[in-house]
Amino acid sequence: MPRPTLLELSQRLARRETTSRALVEESLARIADPTGEGARAFLTVYADRSRAEADAVDAARAKGEALPRFAGVPVAIKDLFDVADEPTRAGSRAMAEAPPATADAETVALMRRAGFVIVGKTNMTEFAYSGLGVNPHYGTPLSPWDRERGHIPGGSTSGGAVAVADGMIPAALGTDTGGSCRIPAAFCGIVGFKPTQRRVSLNGVFPLAPSLDSVGPLANSASCCAALDSVLSGGQGEDEPPLPIARLTIGVIEGAVDERLDAAVATAFAAALTRLAEAGAQLRPILLPELAELPRVYRNGSIVEFEAFAVHRANLAKSREQYDPWVLARLEAGGGKSAADYIDLMGHRARIRATIEARASAFDALVLPTVPIAPPPLAELDDVPASRALNSLILRNTSIANFLDRPAISIPCHTPGDPPAGFMLIGATGLDRRLLAVAEGAETAVRGRT
Repeated sequence: MPRPTLLELSQRLARRETTSRALVEESLARIADPTGEGARAFLTVYADRSRAEADAVDAARAKGEALPRFAGVPVAIKDLFDVADEPTRAGSRAMAEAPPATADAETVALMRRAGFVIVGKTNMTEFAYSGLGVNPHYGTPLSPWDRERGHIPGGSTSGGAVAVADGMIPAALGTDTGGSCRIPAAFCGIVGFKPTQRRVSLNGVFPLAPSLDSVGPLANSASCCAALDSVLSGGQGEDEPPLPIARLTIGVIEGAVDERLDAAVATAFAAALTRLAEAGAQLRPILLPELAELPRVYRNGSIVEFEAFAVHRANLAKSREQYDPWVLARLEAGGGKSAADYIDLMGHRARIRATIEARASAFDALVLPTVPIAPPPLAELDDVPASRALNSLILRNTSIANFLDRPAISIPCHTPGDPPAGFMLIGATGLDRRLLAVAEGAETAVRGRT
């Protein structure tokens, strides 16, 4: 049975069918369950503070005071966001002794203003620099799929995705530089959304690559992501009325993005396309040969390589030994590169964006598999060269939206019990609310629900 949406939880609280304290206690109990993933999914739990905030909400509601829409609903935030009076570790031992933040990140402040109760900070790939979701410092939470065998959750917002998938919280705040909301959403069977970068503030968020970083939600539905996107972009938490499927013209990207697909992912994606077509959507193939250029464009380094090294250069000089060696090697690969190559790369980005914008303008959304493969077992990542190749493959499709600075959302499209697979819709730059309306209209068919 689908879990309640954020708006449904808000309505239950407003009707006094439940209390904020009850919701918070349920979250804390699931996080603390020794048989679950809470100890690896969360790095910090604000048990006392969240209980006190929940009690304050319940008392104010009992008095009939006006409250924000989501007053009392528990959520979590990634370890990348500033919280006043504590260090922002970014999933790393190297930042454990960093000076405490002087204020909440702007997005955290917006979440509090909307009434959300933040129950904790979730685990992540160190410094958000991997799509795998592995963290050797604090442990790796496992994907819900085939947990006995132990599969990676996807990264870098690994803990947030596992926490939502396991019902510890109804939603989490994450970041997305190359797929860090959408990859773990796909691997954990939930929904993840990346906005157009400039729509949501990055103030108080530890950077990875400032030209690509964005802040987005992970939740159980497109409706929940729409409500959170509204909050994060300065709204009141409004949902977005779904667009009827029969009015949608969808471009199915063909070429590089559908190469090397797992059989399970290919089957789930094809079935979702069939369901959309049967529901009345107009599906048309679209070729984007510019995407095949990207390996050549990146031959002297990717945007993330250039910018991540610049972010960490000073800290590497003093705390190098405290970094995860896997992440350290990626960061150091960005050193010694040419400024001219970076300028050329940004020029190629502008050219490709303009070309694809013109070609894609006839479609309501472009679609492709979120990740080409199902989550591999954690044990398979012991081989470093193999893990790097897997990371590149896992990031291949999601990073397109970041490079193009287009909003994108991943919706589960697999049959329950099968390996998880994500169905990604990409919208036009700046038209995030329209993409969310498309996603809400298409979600039932994509998921195969009746």
